[in-house]
Amino acid sequence: MAAGVLLLSAYNYDETPAPAIKVPAGFTATIIGSDLGATRHMAVTSKGGIYAKLSKLKEGKGMVYLYDSDGDGKIDAQKNLIDYKGTGIVIKNNYLYSSSNTGVYRYQLDANGEILNIENPELIVSGLVAKGRDESKSIALDNNDNIYVTVGSYDETCKEKGTNKGISPCALLDSVGGVWRFKTNKLNQTYSDGVRYSTGLKNIVGIDWNTKSDKLFVMMHGRGQFHEAFPNYYTPEMSTKLPAETMYELKEGADAGWPYVYYDHFQKKKILCPEYGGDGKKTGGEKALDPVAAFPAHLGPNGLLFYTGTLFPAKYRNGAFIAFHGQSPELKKGYMVAFVPFKNGKPSGPWEIFADNFAGIDLAKPTGPVQHRPCGLAQGPDGSLYVSDDLGGTIYKISYTK
Repeated sequence: MAAGVLLLSAYNYDETPAPAIKVPAGFTATIIGSDLGATRHMAVTSKGGIYAKLSKLKEGKGMVYLYDSDGDGKIDAQKNLIDYKGTGIVIKNNYLYSSSNTGVYRYQLDANGEILNIENPELIVSGLVAKGRDESKSIALDNNDNIYVTVGSYDETCKEKGTNKGISPCALLDSVGGVWRFKTNKLNQTYSDGVRYSTGLKNIVGIDWNTKSDKLFVMMHGRGQFHEAFPNYYTPEMSTKLPAETMYELKEGADAGWPYVYYDHFQKKKILCPEYGGDGKKTGGEKALDPVAAFPAHLGPNGLLFYTGTLFPAKYRNGAFIAFHGQSPELKKGYMVAFVPFKNGKPSGPWEIFADNFAGIDLAKPTGPVQHRPCGLAQGPDGSLYVSDDLGGTIYKISYTK
């Protein structure tokens, strides 16, 4: 056995019902694995094996691989792999791409979806900024040998030290607060080898390539620090409702406006940030990108997946699932998976809650701690939807009975 692999065989992987998870009629939720560690994003092989990244090392390892060891169609074994933590993971063309918080690696897979040379991955990108806040590097791939890497900002507002005045231009945007594009067939790349594909994005964790429209989509975490720093413009209640969590369709050169503006989903406008002279009403960012969809504040969108399967009813095909990792004080809802219908590559209707109650408590009248926090999403070869939970270390499988 390779030194980079820890094989665990005593765990019971029988799918167990998850009745607490509320899903639409015809759907069922089961538990595939639990106590796996801080499971983040996932990738599923054509054989149904599940690779899940961990944001914290467990027993010295940063990735979990759940798989069918005897060919009976059921997951029954686990391997803990690699010695670095991280979030991003994608499988494409028999390669598994995996990110740490500072770089991206590539591993070749065999016909069964197993990593061939776990000890010697190809280093695709190194030297990405990680300074303790919003440092996860989520990834997506297109069909032209490109990989897109998110780099969140370690500073939420880009202010001059000791003041509430925003720096203009914000120098942070040179290395954080955006999405960078690199080549998948070139090794040992750094910032200078990549393209700053889109900027003005404070922190992106949910990212996916929409194969239907051939476009890149992302979910941005909104900022905070409104009423604390600017009580003359924002009340505590306003801070619980602003700004929106936003979905963007990106193209090369796009600028979503952070740190200069934020999106107010009540006014349906881009509003100038108070650090740059805003008062909660002044608009700004006339050249900045408009979101294609907006959601209540503080929901924390950590997973984005465009559904390409045929198992689910037609309304879900080519639409977007979103894993929300936080909760909205306004809605008293959160820790859920939402769905946005798409048509012709654009959202075609309002978002809705698809899978709920991962928290395990009534968020309006909580009686205890939150139990599970959805983070990653993946689609199985049969069209089932997998949801990871980085609090309880659980992976759920949501299926549909025709």
